[in-house]
Amino acid sequence: MTGRDCWASWVLRARRPGDPELETLAGELFRTVRGRVLDRAALTEGETLLDVGCGDGLIAFGAVERGAGLVIFSDISQDLLDESRRLADELGVTDRCRFLRAPADDLHELVDESVDVVTTRSVLIYVDDKESAFREFHRVLRPGGRVSLFEPINRISRFLDGYDAEDVEELDDRVKRVFRELQPRETDPMLNFDDRDLVELAERAGFERVHLILEVETSPPDPAPWDAVADMPPNPRVPSLREAMEQVLTADERERYEAHMRPLVEGGLGSRRMASAYLLAVKKSG
Repeated sequence: MTGRDCWASWVLRARRPGDPELETLAGELFRTVRGRVLDRAALTEGETLLDVGCGDGLIAFGAVERGAGLVIFSDISQDLLDESRRLADELGVTDRCRFLRAPADDLHELVDESVDVVTTRSVLIYVDDKESAFREFHRVLRPGGRVSLFEPINRISRFLDGYDAEDVEELDDRVKRVFRELQPRETDPMLNFDDRDLVELAERAGFERVHLILEVETSPPDPAPWDAVADMPPNPRVPSLREAMEQVLTADERERYEAHMRPLVEGGLGSRRMASAYLLAVKKSG
């Protein structure tokens, strides 16, 4: 994946994290999300679906399988669009696909009322101007069109904070400060919104009906290989845990920090809180 942009490198690595068990779990999660997003969209055969932030086509190819007449793959990453086109060629479905490089908040190449369904999966968390994105979704939808999305609610979620780092508290704080400074909770688009904001944004954009399901689960984290966790950045805009350690810890400090954290991660000895939202919004008919 050398030479790919940060979005493509991260998306494709998330699909193939380098550990068979993690890959199986990731695949199951992605398929579940795809199924729920498309089920809620109530896509019917022959309709046009726009998948915003398509990545390598997880939801878009699911829409092709369900009989969409045209699927528009939209992403800011040309590398991911190229990967989606390659997969479409392999599947022999390119004639039912269109590829569009565009951000979620500026879909000007699409004319008004030209699609039946808009989908996203973990896309708005990267968008600063979420209000413009919702306005664009509403604009391109035909009357009666639907937007169906899945978004993590990171304001509620808890990841590495769920491990007991009391014995290495000062080291842990330095490592976590790397991420806090890169993505401040109050201003970063991944962290500064929740489910209520999504509802209000959809209403302000003009959607007639809005339905949101918020899911929050607190549980012990799944045991995972330390190296896989340490080397996988949490998102495309930040370094991996190992890279953060190398930035702020000496070699001896890294050894001590890893010696403490590795058994916790590999034993699933902590607490994880995951929050996500599924939103369905319907544009007024006629």
